[in-house]
Amino acid sequence: MAKRRRADSQQRPAVSLRMWLVPLLVVAVVVTQILAPYRGWRILIVGLAGVLVLSWLWVRSLARGLDLTRQMRFGWAQVGDRLVERFTIYNKGWAPAVWAEVDDQSTLPEYWVSRGTGIAAHDVIRWHTEAVCLRRGLFNLGPTRLVSGDPFGIFSVALDYPSTLPLLVLPPIVPLPSIEVAPGGRQGEARPRSNLVDRTISAATVREYAPGDSRRWIHWRTTARHNELFVRQFESTPAGDWWILLDMDHHVQLGEEQDATDEHGIVLAASLADRGVRSRHAVGIVAQGEDLVWMAPAEGEGQRWEILRSLALVTRGSQPLTEVLARVAPNIGSRASLVLITPSTDTAWVEALVGFVRRGVVPTVMLLDPESFGGDGSTRAVRGALANLGVAYYEITKDLLDLPELRPGRRGQTEWRVSGTGKAIAVRQDESVAWRSLA
Repeated sequence: MAKRRRADSQQRPAVSLRMWLVPLLVVAVVVTQILAPYRGWRILIVGLAGVLVLSWLWVRSLARGLDLTRQMRFGWAQVGDRLVERFTIYNKGWAPAVWAEVDDQSTLPEYWVSRGTGIAAHDVIRWHTEAVCLRRGLFNLGPTRLVSGDPFGIFSVALDYPSTLPLLVLPPIVPLPSIEVAPGGRQGEARPRSNLVDRTISAATVREYAPGDSRRWIHWRTTARHNELFVRQFESTPAGDWWILLDMDHHVQLGEEQDATDEHGIVLAASLADRGVRSRHAVGIVAQGEDLVWMAPAEGEGQRWEILRSLALVTRGSQPLTEVLARVAPNIGSRASLVLITPSTDTAWVEALVGFVRRGVVPTVMLLDPESFGGDGSTRAVRGALANLGVAYYEITKDLLDLPELRPGRRGQTEWRVSGTGKAIAVRQDESVAWRSLA
């Protein structure tokens, strides 16, 4: 737990006058007393001046005594994860804060943690906020402002905490049981077929089960020994590099925000990259958005996280898919698998695949169906051209990634079970992650 302290970057408290009526009344009554002396005016002057002085002393106590600490647990999250923050307000002064407003200025979409409260003198209050991360991207938590004032509403004090923490929200990873990437190999080997994935009888080794692996290839002896699913790795299945190419040309995208084709393509690319890395392939990615994302194939968890980070930040661009294919062609070797994700209905990019096929690159195309995303186009011409070229393809509809059982993200969430007596018991909590301070 982070120690209580006033943030080094906190700006000096700003005291301001909210209600000009009271000091104007004091001036007006003083002038009236000078012009027409009267005992009632003197009493009113004393009363109004006393309220003004008391309010000033009150707000000065709040300016010196109030402090805010804001803490979070995670520096990154995934779409579907639950973000948990802890707010603590201290009041070391003699005057209570009968009202206090915490104004959050975070950039995380649909994240509202601003709050109104109150705190007694020499007291501490603490509360937690929770929200589900709904969109990928890089966001800031903070800055934060704490505003309070005297009970008469004459003066207010604002304490600004400009400190922020970046929060990277990664795209979700979902199981894709009906999708297989055609294996790459030497020219002429493992040519993809639309209804079959080549297998051999001899298994050289085993690996951990990945979503989408056939249950027929589970190695039960290893599974029983490790208490986890393992599948057989076959000798003659080519293990070429995976190149995932994501079409981010804004001219061909359909839909808005989370229902757009590019967002579904990003989820698809992230899930395929995760599967490839877990299957011990070297996986790389190319996406020509506003900035170029180019990562050469590599193995391991580090590569997996770098791909997810890149996909979290990618945005739409303006370069057509045919130009992107021409740009990457010299860098893709003949033993590679090319996974192409696009909603484009233009057959020009299919013609660009001819050179890849001739060099022994094995493409697999993921066609995002325009009709399911509200468009009026059809992939019939593209599907026909791919079939003539002998390239395996899948037609991805919007509902494939919108199924309730595919919702990802578990961080920050507590899992519960109900005992025989009906009592809810927490079986998994993220208590091991330390709090990080913002303010």
